[in-house]
Amino acid sequence: MKLDKLYIAATSQHVGKTTSTLGLVYALRKMGNDVGYCKPVGQEFVDLGSLRADKDALLFSTFMDFQLDASVHSPVILGQGATSNFLEHPDRYNYAGDIRHASGILEANHETIVYEGTGHPGVGSVVNLSNADVAKMLGAKVIMVVKGGIGNTIDRLQMSLSLFREKNVPVVGVIVNKVRPDKMEKVHYYLSKYLKSINIPLLGLIPFDQTLSNPMMNSIKEAINGTVIMNAEYLDNQVEEIIAGSLVDRQELKYFKNLLLVVSSNRLEEAIRKIKFFAYRAGVEESPLSGIILTNEMEHPKWCDEYIRMNKIPLVHTKLDTFGSVVKISRIEVKINTRTPWKVKRACELIEQNVNLDLIC
Repeated sequence: MKLDKLYIAATSQHVGKTTSTLGLVYALRKMGNDVGYCKPVGQEFVDLGSLRADKDALLFSTFMDFQLDASVHSPVILGQGATSNFLEHPDRYNYAGDIRHASGILEANHETIVYEGTGHPGVGSVVNLSNADVAKMLGAKVIMVVKGGIGNTIDRLQMSLSLFREKNVPVVGVIVNKVRPDKMEKVHYYLSKYLKSINIPLLGLIPFDQTLSNPMMNSIKEAINGTVIMNAEYLDNQVEEIIAGSLVDRQELKYFKNLLLVVSSNRLEEAIRKIKFFAYRAGVEESPLSGIILTNEMEHPKWCDEYIRMNKIPLVHTKLDTFGSVVKISRIEVKINTRTPWKVKRACELIEQNVNLDLIC
């Protein structure tokens, strides 16, 4: 299949744009395409000293094994203060020129370019670089990613498509992400019906996958402004379930893998004893804990050190109480990054299994 330029947009943040882009790049390469990547407009960046680039561009350079060049793969960064500076002195900035320069280099070296959008379609409008503006400038075809549902999904999709229609940018398909497995058939029926009425192909439905929503201990540490006490080298541990120390005996551990224990220091010893007991009774030899959050004032019980060290459990202290910690953790928006290779692999599998790229014309 020969493609030119694809622009991956989304109806809003956190619907799976990066996940979908990863899977699409993987699938296109597997089909024999020479694929280049660019994040034309970024908001969240990593500063590597001599290099400042969007964090997604860094992820893709690792995944696609290319030498990251910010001017090519992440030409525009709208960091803090960028928009007000632009509004004060628009003549000082040539963002559009920077994007065209990047596009020219990519087009000279690849047969297919995948451009990843930013936020919802209107993001970037303040500097005349909305997702629709950029796609139009690049001459790219748009794939829209939406979150699974029916009524709200169609409402958001219709609003988002209007910006691209206004710019006469072709939308060649829709990917519906994070669909509840028990709603797949119903969502497919109604969204197919709607999209057919507006002559846009439904490329596929991606079932919700909990593993892609599991945060890592490092993200949790940052969310609660925590301090690592032990086993900092294991902050890549992923967390599936949270259990409060005071409730260990009531829950009796429904799960025995990737648990996060959130507990005050004076309850830590008791909580670990109960966890060991329930794991033993269930025939689980390894510790089910991915991490421990110590809350309130810290009094580190030395009795637990051997268990924590032996099982490679990162121990993090926060000044928040248990309730406040759980609330903060529950609000984490989980993103794929270079520290989550299992998520990259799973994203590729989901796109390959559920999206029909032959529908793109």
